[in-house]
Amino acid sequence: MSEDTIFSKIVRREIPSEIVYQDELVTAFRDVNPQAPTHVLIVPNKAVPTVADVGADDEPALGRMVTVAAKLAEQEGIAHDGYRLIFNCRSHGGQEVYHLHMHLLGGRPLGPMLHLKS
Repeated sequence: MSEDTIFSKIVRREIPSEIVYQDELVTAFRDVNPQAPTHVLIVPNKAVPTVADVGADDEPALGRMVTVAAKLAEQEGIAHDGYRLIFNCRSHGGQEVYHLHMHLLGGRPLGPMLHLKS
């Protein structure tokens, strides 16, 4: 996997983005095509293509992604009413950029994820 994903370029600040959090493990930035009033992407700084490619050495970054999401939800004022965290994996899961990322969405009722048939 090339380290040259669009998200890697955002992490390295080679392309402009509204970064709302960054540390040695993860970077969070606003989605350019928001699907909710709050829509932030949280990525590991090390490019991992999909959830299926996560290894034991990636666990600290994934844990940090979740704790950063909770912190950002508080800062964005959406923690009390609730929010959604989403990982998409590969084409059937709707993944568009092959650099693992988690969506933090909130700011309005989001409705059910899927309508499951019995």
